[in-house]
Amino acid sequence: MTILVTGSAGFIGANFVLDWLANHEEAVISLDKLTYAGNLENLKGLDGDSRHTFVKGDIGDSELLTELLETYQPRAVVNFAAESHVDRSIHGPEDFIQTNIVGAFRMLEAARAYHARLSAQAAAAFRFLHVSTDEVYGSLSPTEPAFTEQHQYEPNSPYSASKAASDHLVRAYHHTYGLPVLTTNCSNNYGPYHFPEKLIPLVIHNALAGKPLPIYGDGQQVRDWLYVKDHCSAIRRVLEDGIVGETYNIGGWNEKANIDVVHTLCDILDHEQPRVDGLSYRQQITFGKDRPGHDRRYAIDATKLERELGWKPAETFESGIRKTVRWYLDNQGWVNNITSGAYRDWVSRQYQ
Repeated sequence: MTILVTGSAGFIGANFVLDWLANHEEAVISLDKLTYAGNLENLKGLDGDSRHTFVKGDIGDSELLTELLETYQPRAVVNFAAESHVDRSIHGPEDFIQTNIVGAFRMLEAARAYHARLSAQAAAAFRFLHVSTDEVYGSLSPTEPAFTEQHQYEPNSPYSASKAASDHLVRAYHHTYGLPVLTTNCSNNYGPYHFPEKLIPLVIHNALAGKPLPIYGDGQQVRDWLYVKDHCSAIRRVLEDGIVGETYNIGGWNEKANIDVVHTLCDILDHEQPRVDGLSYRQQITFGKDRPGHDRRYAIDATKLERELGWKPAETFESGIRKTVRWYLDNQGWVNNITSGAYRDWVSRQYQ
């Protein structure tokens, strides 16, 4: 038995592949385009593992997708492949349209054709699991209840709009063609192998480098934080027993304002690796202009996932964030290898 995982060299995809092979003997075919956020070093621990096959390629390549499906005959496809950074989508939305919408469409087309050729038994067992985001639901006021699976879609950025479009395509391919799909919408992930353009790894990286810790606006934007390995365990559970055609929200039950997350990171670093001058890393915090269209609050209600499939996160924010800081302190070589000149130029432009 085999599964096909797309976006497997990215942050969440790599963690999923590593955790999958730590918990299963079932082989994984990895597909990743290896853009700036796709890093083969994330999968280095699988070198020599016969259960893992890596293929460099684009989910928009229909011929490649067909070839992989026919060659390896996977019993499931797990789609992580996506452009995922809101800031980048504001400056260059076309890549998000091509990958998140056109790429998802071509994956669904390839999966539909493959599914139609399977035996009745194999077709009944096949699953196409699409990994999405809570950002498709838009923004919440401070007092509104958290997003449920029935919440209206109201995307506010080119990134979230492109993911919303892909979610709708996945739903349509189930209802129109009978493709056995599952969709998950997750909250903000954090943990090992996170490319340092997102808040938590960026703050850790800049703090240790003695650089400013940039905060958009007043820093009171609220997010629900989910430790990446909890996300991986939830996806495994949905793939195992999720009801075909259903959507499952995955959250950490950890709503935190961005400024509070940064304060927590500074306090942990003050203890784990103090500044040489004895001052707190909080001294490096700077506030700048808010991001255009910045959503004020996201919050996930993951009750359905716990009620129907018995899943809940193993980590609190306090335990998960300490593990995350420790991982980055212990893996500075990984950070140094991926923070290239292009990355430094991006950060300079974005937070100038």
